[in-house]
Amino acid sequence: MDPVNEVGGRAIPFGRKNVDTDIIIPAHWLKTISREGLGRGAFEALRQDPANIFDQDEFKGAPILIAGDNFGCGSSREHAAWALLDLGIKAVIAPSFSDIFSGNAFKNGILTVVLPQEQVDRLLEVAQTETVTIDLETQTVTTPFQDRFSFEIDPFRKHCLLNGLDEVGLTLAKNDAISGYEARQAVDLPWFAKGTGLAA
Repeated sequence: MDPVNEVGGRAIPFGRKNVDTDIIIPAHWLKTISREGLGRGAFEALRQDPANIFDQDEFKGAPILIAGDNFGCGSSREHAAWALLDLGIKAVIAPSFSDIFSGNAFKNGILTVVLPQEQVDRLLEVAQTETVTIDLETQTVTTPFQDRFSFEIDPFRKHCLLNGLDEVGLTLAKNDAISGYEARQAVDLPWFAKGTGLAA
């Protein structure tokens, strides 16, 4: 997982409320176990409209999505986070998120930023023509117009995102402790170690 510190650039001023995971990535895309290519299916139903915001030149490849309340509700499909990543989105700003979507986003390195509706409305306005910057270290969202909005984030999630640590990375960070434990097991419980392949 790539570390997340600062995410800046154009932000897609989507703003729609109660966007469920079926809108983010329709069910017929769930047959794959690969994360690659899912961006083509992201917001597929909405992108049938040639004037949709996702395919407008100024927003193609934008790293930030500004959404409405209750973003990511519905099913627990992790493909929703995969599709956003493949679309180029590294952070989503909204007044609230589904808990399951927020967890899946975090585990895949997507920063979810919760801000009050009036601040989201301001960002939706700015994003029409200007860039938005999210600084995870300082927990702020800023614009070229001197807007500065603070957000809260769980300290553990912040640590993992800043250091690019997913569940595998967190485990590998404890490799010395794990190896030491296994070595002690081989000495203290040789009959157990033999059965698990830990014995020398």
